[in-house]
Amino acid sequence: MKRIILFILLITGIAFAQHVAKAQDTASTSGIQFTPINTPPATKTTGTTKKDGSREKTADKKRGKAALKETAKGQSKQAPWAIFLAGLAGGFAALLMPCIFPMLPLTVSYFTKSGDNKGSAVGKAAIYGASIVAIYVVMGLLVTIIFGPDALNSLSTNGIFNFGFFLLIVAFAASFLGAFEITLPSGWVNKMDQNSDKGGLAGLFFMAATLALVSFSCTGPIIGTLLVQAATTGALLGPAIGMLGFALALAIPFVLFAMFPSWLQSLPKSGGWLNSVKVTLGFLELALSFKFLSNVDLAYHWHWFDREIFLVLWIVIFALMGFYLLGKLKFSHDSDLKYISVPRLFLAIIVLAFSMYMVPGLWGAPLKSISAFLPPQATQDFDLSNPGMNTDNRNSNTITDVRPHKYADLFDKPKGFNPYFDYDEGLAYAKKVHKPVMIDFTGHACVNCRKMEADVWPDKQVYQRITQDYVLIQLYVDDKTDLAKAEQTTTPEGRKIQTIGNKWSYLQTSKFGSNSQPFYVLLDPDTQAPLVTPQGADYDPLSYLKYLDSGLKGYVKQ
Repeated sequence: MKRIILFILLITGIAFAQHVAKAQDTASTSGIQFTPINTPPATKTTGTTKKDGSREKTADKKRGKAALKETAKGQSKQAPWAIFLAGLAGGFAALLMPCIFPMLPLTVSYFTKSGDNKGSAVGKAAIYGASIVAIYVVMGLLVTIIFGPDALNSLSTNGIFNFGFFLLIVAFAASFLGAFEITLPSGWVNKMDQNSDKGGLAGLFFMAATLALVSFSCTGPIIGTLLVQAATTGALLGPAIGMLGFALALAIPFVLFAMFPSWLQSLPKSGGWLNSVKVTLGFLELALSFKFLSNVDLAYHWHWFDREIFLVLWIVIFALMGFYLLGKLKFSHDSDLKYISVPRLFLAIIVLAFSMYMVPGLWGAPLKSISAFLPPQATQDFDLSNPGMNTDNRNSNTITDVRPHKYADLFDKPKGFNPYFDYDEGLAYAKKVHKPVMIDFTGHACVNCRKMEADVWPDKQVYQRITQDYVLIQLYVDDKTDLAKAEQTTTPEGRKIQTIGNKWSYLQTSKFGSNSQPFYVLLDPDTQAPLVTPQGADYDPLSYLKYLDSGLKGYVKQ
């Protein structure tokens, strides 16, 4: 049973990492006032124009406004759900920590013995569970109150904060690996324990508070990681939603075991396996921390932490985890492992196989299953991979516009593509060649953007559609490169536009009513109105192809 729990922990940890990473890419637009920017009037292009061309342009503008309304109405709500699920996964992982798991039967036994009947025990357990939820949700709300919604919205792209988060999560991982314990002042714990002796609701509340304080050495790293990830989504209530999921995962078992005390007999006994759970989670946290370091490296164009460096570190970390599960690596606080059970062997095989799976990535293999976490493939110094697309059918931009694109020396092009990185430059070229525009609002810290570029765009039909029928413009909303002095300005709302990221972020929010990435806008270059409702990530190539085709149907060459 305990081996099965260890296996479930690994799966939960991987799901936790995936959900919190995805959560970074969708930020709430609540509380933000979008002001349309002054776009230049559409210039007439040479060529044949229908007699009712002005009416067509008016209709195009109306269609574009309707598309933007649909976008604002149907803005992606995945971030709160991703944050909640990440909190839930983190809560279940925390439940298996050495500081909490042994307390589960003790606490439930207290309820069942002190209650006059089963209903009384269940009622006390329910109040106890509700108190746990209240404590952690308030903790999440305090993060929002202390930092403020505007600060939370900028954390995901702030280099200093991301580097700080990297160091913080490395410290959390070191704690789980046994280097030290994160503890709170003993006076706090003693005070809560004294208050828990009181009867009634207050006593149950202080019992829950005592659990939170006593278990902090185990839950602190999980809570800290969760709060960091939730805060960096920019969602106003992200930390509170994450803590709600975390607290529910902790509280529900206490209530269920109070309702069905016989279930306690099926729980595995406490032992060294709990520490193995803790160490395994430490390895997972260490691997997750490098995503924050990669965000900083990409946003500031340091190119110190390229794709192969990232992969080497992950290969080593997961290989060491596999050796640990096999008993070949031992920490000072580990119990003696007399033999390897079959479930533990299977788990080690999975981890070591995953480590081996990443090795071809050092030579450019796409590694689609983890592409969302990796730095862009263009950062790979030594790449032997086939891009998986017909590169003979190159983007017409490459043929007819051979001049270097603005900002091309700053950004890494997705493999096989030749995008523009400036809105006005790309728009002007689209008018020249009479093609619609595909704007990709993206970001260095956007994991879903990398997944789309690695998994969906290389599809042969999608690749041909983007490169042959559209003019691709990629706008990085989190880039930290300073604009030329002449381009720096202040918006009517008082927002300073000083960096490339500031400029494109403001364009996205003010013109298209969204601040999530990835965000794809199929645009008529003449009217600068969306041809269809803009959308976010879509990992089904056929569905994404239909979206691209719908934009082509709505475009009429002038």
